[in-house]
Amino acid sequence: MGFPKHKTAAAVAVLNDHNKLLLVKGYVRGWEFPGGYVEIGEPIEKAAVREVKEESGIEVEITKFCGVYQDLKSSTFVYLFTAKAVGGKLRDSSETLASGFFSVEEALQKVTWKNHNERILRCLNEEEHPFLISF
Repeated sequence: MGFPKHKTAAAVAVLNDHNKLLLVKGYVRGWEFPGGYVEIGEPIEKAAVREVKEESGIEVEITKFCGVYQDLKSSTFVYLFTAKAVGGKLRDSSETLASGFFSVEEALQKVTWKNHNERILRCLNEEEHPFLISF
């Protein structure tokens, strides 16, 4: 019997000085938080910062760990953080079609993938931290 294989990812709710939320538009899921898989030997919070920079050009400082989503079917854990934008310049990347800062209301309209609207609301509601959601 082998050891279980799990995937670990990090996603970040980034707010700028105008309290707008950073979203990136991917090729498959459309608009969502920036994020991606944690590399072997990489701390989760460093992966979160790296993924935001790679996907949007924005440099961030993690402000809080929010919680974890566990996808039981794909055996994936997604760690969610909040962060503040501290530098960089918005740009597209090889992983994204577009990126931008949006009001929470605009972000909720743009995000259409499964439970990602729920993620926005949970990350922005500190009373729910930390959370563990399995589905």
